[in-house]
Amino acid sequence: MSKILEFRATEEAIIELQAKLDALKGNQGLQEELEFEQKLRQLMQEHGKTLRDINLILDPQTYQQAAQASQRPQQSRRPREAKRYRNPYTHEVVVTKGGNQRTLKAWKEQFGAEVVESWLEGAQQEEPLASAG
Repeated sequence: MSKILEFRATEEAIIELQAKLDALKGNQGLQEELEFEQKLRQLMQEHGKTLRDINLILDPQTYQQAAQASQRPQQSRRPREAKRYRNPYTHEVVVTKGGNQRTLKAWKEQFGAEVVESWLEGAQQEEPLASAG
């Protein structure tokens, strides 16, 4: 956009805004609100109160709820439960909260992840029981 077009567009916007401003200045409702605001600010200054103090007087529940919300502890993730794996061949036990444990990784590479997961204690054993005979 050329500078002259930008200048004319800005000039037109200013004229429109000035017309809106003049219309608002003549609005009786606006005059009443401005007068109320001025008197309220004088009263607050006279008594040494802030808008926060006024809001607390008029609507204490909102501020009590906000205070309670800020006092609540931050909820974090639930801690992981430890899993216990028992190697049926060596009877070695590994207890871990994650899958990044060195021995567990080695077992998964050697026997496969599905087989090692079946060693999880508390899970159903998929291996057949040896018969006595």
